[in-house]
Amino acid sequence: MRHPKILTTLRTYSWPLFAADAMAGVTVAMVAIPLSLAIAIASGATPAQGLVTAIIGGFFVSLLGGSRVQIGGPTGAFIVVVYGVIARHGYDGLVLATFMAGIILLIAGYFRIGNLIAFIPEAVVNGFTIGIAIIIGTSQLKDFLGLSTGALPADFFGKLAGLFAARGTLNPWAVGVGLVTIVLIVVFRRAWPKLPGLIVAVAIGSALVALAHLPVDTINGRFGALPNRLPAPHLPVFTLARVTELLPSALIIAFLAGVESLLSAMVADRMIEGHHRPNAEVLAQGVANIASSLFGGLPATGAIARTATNIRAGGKTPVAGIVHALVILGLMMLAAPLAGYLAMPAMAALLILTAWNMSEPHKWRGYMAARPSDRLLLLLTLVLTVTVDLTVAIGVGVSVGMALRLRDRGAPRADWKTPDR
Repeated sequence: MRHPKILTTLRTYSWPLFAADAMAGVTVAMVAIPLSLAIAIASGATPAQGLVTAIIGGFFVSLLGGSRVQIGGPTGAFIVVVYGVIARHGYDGLVLATFMAGIILLIAGYFRIGNLIAFIPEAVVNGFTIGIAIIIGTSQLKDFLGLSTGALPADFFGKLAGLFAARGTLNPWAVGVGLVTIVLIVVFRRAWPKLPGLIVAVAIGSALVALAHLPVDTINGRFGALPNRLPAPHLPVFTLARVTELLPSALIIAFLAGVESLLSAMVADRMIEGHHRPNAEVLAQGVANIASSLFGGLPATGAIARTATNIRAGGKTPVAGIVHALVILGLMMLAAPLAGYLAMPAMAALLILTAWNMSEPHKWRGYMAARPSDRLLLLLTLVLTVTVDLTVAIGVGVSVGMALRLRDRGAPRADWKTPDR
């Protein structure tokens, strides 16, 4: 089915449902704001572009999506791809690639390609997810340690060499702020799971920097003041040469947006005992990415952690996701100067912890106990993601996986189950 879920839920909507959705929307907005800022910075974009993506992408994912509780916005899985596209093609290239990815997703949704996620090997998804987590964590070491370096190389080993060369510039104040932030996030998450602990922890770490006048970078110091309004929408510049050049990037953005949104929707289904509409979800991702690109935003997709937060906070319908987007917009218009005081080590700490959770360490033992072919596929995808390129990793992983599937086609279908995320 390709009809938005909101059309179904509004038939029996009520004020008690709205009250629950509104509270959940505010809660998840408090989680989304620091994540959106940190993801944008790590991607090589500006913090404002992360907020724009959370507002525009989040609004359309909820308005048109196939899940009752999906929350959309920028996610950590895109950091590697976005950083690479900006480095090679500039930010205008990323905007065009995101627009093209949106069109690809619309086509995929129209032809019901959302049903094909079951054919992606779980080991491939696990491999590139862990690989992305390693890259994200490594990319945040510079700010977490307060190192003074020039532009670091894009390749993994070159980046490690650059960080090691700058070890003498380590800033102990930055390390202290980062460690305090990590400890607070973990404590808040375990002791008060309903508290928007991410933004509280980052705010406390940043307040230490501001009140004690510590020599630590902040968003204002590095990027200047954040805007208090959305930019005017405009179409990206199209040329045949540019479209051809960016097509591979657009395909990988579309692939990641589709896979992550559908994985997130399946997680939500298990939490609420519901059923999402995969092709409606893919269509919504297409619209969300086109809209985000028109406002100069980043690629958007369903965010697993924010979706789970929405459910735990009491979100019942897509209205919660719409409220989340509107709350972020309101705070952007009213409180943008405050966000400028957020400390870079605190933001880096948030992403390092996000990368750790993204790698799902509680599943590592299960990976080691898997079939040898699955372990090989996971390791191959992981290594290629870290050392070569995400596009190559996914292409090779899926190809090798399909070859193994043909070899073992007599094996039970359960060996190639949909990822449990």
